[in-house]
Parts: sequence; structure tokens; C-alpha cells
Amino acid sequence: MIDLHTHSLFSDGELIPAELVRRAVTRGYTAIAITDHADHSNLEFIVLNVLKTVKAIAPYVPIAVIPGVEITHVPPPLIADLVREARSIGATFVVIHGETIVEPVQEGTNRAGIEAGADLIAHPGLITDEDLRLAKETGITLEITARKGHCLSNGHVAKKAAALGIPLTVNTDAHSPSDLISHDFAVEVLRSAGLDEDDVSRALSNAQRLVETALRR
Repeated sequence: MIDLHTHSLFSDGELIPAELVRRAVTRGYTAIAITDHADHSNLEFIVLNVLKTVKAIAPYVPIAVIPGVEITHVPPPLIADLVREARSIGATFVVIHGETIVEPVQEGTNRAGIEAGADLIAHPGLITDEDLRLAKETGITLEITARKGHCLSNGHVAKKAAALGIPLTVNTDAHSPSDLISHDFAVEVLRSAGLDEDDVSRALSNAQRLVETALRR
């Protein structure tokens, strides 16, 4: 299992990063990104402290641990600057909190994240055809999520993205230990979104590609 969207106590998760990683190990993970919610108030705190933790524990854990961040509920015109800042201080995987249908995310957030060159648009909701075309052009990845509520638009995202050949991946958006899932359940989530076997395989391969890219940064 590769999970590129999780949360620790540095935002609204339940676990400190080291325990989150340990729990992931016991669930059979091969890679995890710690991507706590951030805006201008806490971006530096999150990135630097996650990075510090990752550097300390990485030699002693059998999985890849990626220091990331999820830019969350930030006004769209400000997203690009935060993406650049996050990368400049050490985040190797940048997630945008997309326009989920279960939260009042500002319209234009998906577009701003795509244009900013983030790595992943999380739970992009009823993403528009125009934004999908832009995602196709840039090669950005869209998320199929296992998280309750956010997953309600998985079918829309999967159908539209698969038709255009937009990269997909499956993540948990984990906030608690019980949110972590097995590889087999991740496959079920992808299938339940309406993806066929080839699309499922592509999504899993894309997750590995994202990990390799993050580790090279």
C-alpha cells in the first residue's frame, strides 16, 4: 500500500508522525506521505517538523516516508506562492485540499492547485471539464479517496479522469489509525469508483511513480 495523503497531530490527526509511520508499517505499507493541513499560519512549522521527524526515523523503518503538506482552504490566488514556499523549505510532496462536495472549499481551488504545479489534487469533487483538460495538459494526479464523505464524488472523478488519461491514485486521507487500509482494500476502492482492471493497475503504478519522484527531490 502506498498512501500519499495522511495527517498527524501537527494538524488534525490523532498520532504523532513516528506512530503514524509505525502503524503504516504494521498495515503492510511500502510508502507513506505525511501531509498535514497548512495555510500561511503553520506551513513552516509543519514542513520543518515533519522533515525533522522523517530524517530521524527514515534509517530505521522499512518503508519510504515522504515529508509533505496539504494546502487547505487557502484563497486560490495565494496557493501558488504557498506551493513554492512549501517546496523551498523541504516538502517533497504537495497536496491541494480540493473542492470536495462535503466542505465549503472555495471555487477555483482545483484550478489554482493545478496551475501551481502541486503533485496531487485531493478529493477534487465535481471537478469541471475545463479543469480536467488542464490537469491532462500538466500531468497532475487526481485522488480517489477512501475517506468517508470525500469519497462521494469518486465515481465522477474516476469516470472523467480515466476517459482523458489523467493520472489517478488512491489515498486514505487518514486522520486516525483506523483510517489506514490494506493494499487489497485500496484496490476495492478503485474498483468501486468504476475503474476497470487496466485503470486500477495504472493508478497503482502512478502511486509508485509519485513516490520515486518525491524521493528524488
